[in-house]
Amino acid sequence: MATLTTSAPRLAVPGVLRSRAAHKLLLLALAAAVLVPLANARWASGSWPDALTVDLTSPLTRVSDWIIDNRDSHPLFLYFFGYVSNAVVLSVRAVYLVLLGIGWAGVAALGALIAWRVAGVRLALGSAAAFLACGLLGMWVPTMQTLALMVVAVLASVAVGLLLGLAAGLSDRLDRALRPVLDTMQVLPAFAYLLPVVLVFGIGVPAAVLATVVYAAPPMARLTSLGLRGADKEVLEAVESLGATARQRLLTARIPLARRELLLGLNQAIMMALSMAVIASVIGGGGLGDRVYQALASVDVGAALAAGIPIVLLAVVLDRVTGAAGACGDAGTPTGAGRARRAYALGSLGALAVVAVAGRLAGGLDWPDGWTLNIAEPVNKAVDWMTAHLYSGVPVIGGTADWAGHFTTWVLDPVRGGLQWLPWWSLLLIVAALAWLIGTWRTALTAVLALAAIGVLGLWKPSLDTLSQVLAAVAVTLVLGVLTGIAAARSDRVERALRPVLDVFQTMPQFVYLIPVVALFGVGRAPAVAAAVVYALPAVVRITAQGLRQVDPAALESARSLGATPWQQLRQVQLPLARRSLLLAVNQGVVLVLAVVIIGGLVGGGALGYDVVYGLAQGDLATGLVAGAAIVCLGLMLDRVTQPTERRAKKGA
Repeated sequence: MATLTTSAPRLAVPGVLRSRAAHKLLLLALAAAVLVPLANARWASGSWPDALTVDLTSPLTRVSDWIIDNRDSHPLFLYFFGYVSNAVVLSVRAVYLVLLGIGWAGVAALGALIAWRVAGVRLALGSAAAFLACGLLGMWVPTMQTLALMVVAVLASVAVGLLLGLAAGLSDRLDRALRPVLDTMQVLPAFAYLLPVVLVFGIGVPAAVLATVVYAAPPMARLTSLGLRGADKEVLEAVESLGATARQRLLTARIPLARRELLLGLNQAIMMALSMAVIASVIGGGGLGDRVYQALASVDVGAALAAGIPIVLLAVVLDRVTGAAGACGDAGTPTGAGRARRAYALGSLGALAVVAVAGRLAGGLDWPDGWTLNIAEPVNKAVDWMTAHLYSGVPVIGGTADWAGHFTTWVLDPVRGGLQWLPWWSLLLIVAALAWLIGTWRTALTAVLALAAIGVLGLWKPSLDTLSQVLAAVAVTLVLGVLTGIAAARSDRVERALRPVLDVFQTMPQFVYLIPVVALFGVGRAPAVAAAVVYALPAVVRITAQGLRQVDPAALESARSLGATPWQQLRQVQLPLARRSLLLAVNQGVVLVLAVVIIGGLVGGGALGYDVVYGLAQGDLATGLVAGAAIVCLGLMLDRVTQPTERRAKKGA
């Protein structure tokens, strides 16, 4: 009997079928074989069934009417929201008056002194030049208005982010509870939550500041939590062994050890707040954003560029200063450093006072009218020339209008038609398969529920239209971004040449991209896709280049010793080892593309973006908020499909 057992032939199972991915797909196929016939028998239509939709128009309209009717009389508005609004107005006004009181020379000197203290002479000169450039462009007063609003918004964002980050970093339960909230805040496009903020606070500075806080606080919270959770356990155990209380451990060990993450969170909060400068102008934020928005309304590229450049300059300077602060070492200071710091502070204050007084004596506090440079006219002439010569009629290659038309006909229309043609249950299966392959069953369940929620909200077809634009833009972004990132990773010269270009493109407000693309491509879905590609490209290039540069040098050296060509090294060593960075690039590209595709509703992008813009313009809470909820669900689904979970990433499958 034993002989028969040992001699019996075994079934040869292919290696593919023994893989974890094959097991997941097999289970999903079995579930589909049972559920799909039942769903198809009950709801035979290919589109989302009407019986599975919920109409939220009536309850949201009642909420909107109640807010409007009680905004001036209910105690909640009088004694809570009213005080919050007054505090924001007074804070912004106080900062603005301080900036005006210092004068243009004092502000430039103060910026240079801070940059000098943190990063050295070169950045100090760059900071001073940036402020002076804002004045030369005739944008000094709008720059001070934006800076005042940003100072208050960033301080509030940092405070809120620190509190949320401390809660998430010190408690696993709060971390799990806050994670979906932060996901929603980060994925929700700004236009979607402008409407409820305006309904509560009205048009003006308070609504602009609070909308900015909602947008800029999540990165600070996430990085604070990450820093606290990543603190060196040996140091914490040593502090605890000395009898330190929980509060003392937090103040003397955990927070100092998380210094880099905290400063990176500050950096990200500043960048996010500045990116909101233009969007906040839609609800009365004023400043540079208002100038850009007015230029967008009149398609005045020159005026938009003149107002957009100061935003970029502020963003670059603040990015460099906070980045340099985060890169500083944590080494102890030598003896006498305290006296040196006090002497430096007194000297800096004295120098600042001298510069401010000199500026007042030389030409007053305001920027002199004769020291301005008008760039709007030559820029508009250049744009007119490009429009006249590139829009249409270019021999052989055709004009930009032809490119937009071909892209819409050959790419956007087929992708949208294909998505809307697929049965609703097949899209759920595709999303489940992709999310489960890259993550866990919880990831797949979250992605499927998010996509199903879009159908329940009754926005299935508009959401698929938006999804088609996102997929097309992401595909173009990844092709261009990965190729450019590879070039930057393999050549220091290319990386140095690309860095200032990427800085400008990454800090330029989203609205500014819409103006040149409309001038070149006209109105429609193609300009929205083009603007999204330009906006998301820098992040994809940076992450790709960084991931390839961080590949283990020993692995590359081993490949070279075996005679591998540069192409083989890239394909067989660098790209596989940089897999996590490449997936992160895809994830960030999707999130950034989605944000701009929604804003593309202003230039004919249609779909969910149009619904959000329409709801904001008409004060229609139901339309705007439901579309915003659909955008959140779409973003959550795309995030789960493109970003591996921590458990899956550790296994490295």
